[in-house]
Amino acid sequence: MTWFTRLKDGIQTATKFKKEAPDGLWNKCKRCNEMTTFKELKENSFVCPKCEYHERIGSHDYFEIIFDGKFNLLFEDLRSKDFLAFNDLKSYAERLDVAWSKTDLGDAITVGEGKVNRKPLVVAAMDFKFIGGSMGSVVGEKIAMSIDHCINQKVPLMIISKSGGARMMESAFSLMQMAKTSAKLSQLSKAGIPYFSFMTDPTTGGVTASFAMLGDLNFSEPEALIGFAGPRVIKETIKQDLPEGFQTSEFLLDHGFLDFIVHRKNLRQRLDDLLFLFSRSTASATEA
Repeated sequence: MTWFTRLKDGIQTATKFKKEAPDGLWNKCKRCNEMTTFKELKENSFVCPKCEYHERIGSHDYFEIIFDGKFNLLFEDLRSKDFLAFNDLKSYAERLDVAWSKTDLGDAITVGEGKVNRKPLVVAAMDFKFIGGSMGSVVGEKIAMSIDHCINQKVPLMIISKSGGARMMESAFSLMQMAKTSAKLSQLSKAGIPYFSFMTDPTTGGVTASFAMLGDLNFSEPEALIGFAGPRVIKETIKQDLPEGFQTSEFLLDHGFLDFIVHRKNLRQRLDDLLFLFSRSTASATEA
């Protein structure tokens, strides 16, 4: 009956020799707790195969999903500076150094140029892991330069928003990016160049109050948090319970703030359709 008892002299593996799964091999879904290999998750566009939960991903992940294969990065030489000498618990310069070393990103937005089924597109994608995807002067400048590039090259623009809002360490310089990006988008509109605003989880604060809601088409991923202030702040301010699903992309779609919601696996095909339709309408307007 030795299989019911633990043998002292049996073959046992010491704790220090036990193997654990290396980081990055398995992923646990934040919603349903399903365990999925990273390879399987990536092949499924970083969407949980069981519950369809969309994991947060970075700019380069979106570029690989959207573009035909090759893409060029634009304006990579821009870097934020601590020109206000902002000091809190940690100086802004230190926060930037940590963000650069941990993320290997220049700032909270990366601009890529490529093709979607051989149709040209410029995509400016935000990264939440870089200081919460906060909008500073470099984010605003990269968007402005992207718009100028699109006008000169007559190429459509898409901005993928994923942000906690304005970057407080840059004070008024950050807030001015709201007006700056909005003004530049008006130039893009006058030039007849399409602008697609794609909102992902989360899209909040000054980003929502500026370029995120100014697209020719505004759309999002499923269950994304989209709003100006967070639900907790709003609830404490108005002292009332909020509707179920408040500030989710589904709630905004029902109330007319979004044109549609697109599953990440269908994003590339939907962009292909939009680029075709907008190119036809632009050509017809030019001929008229």
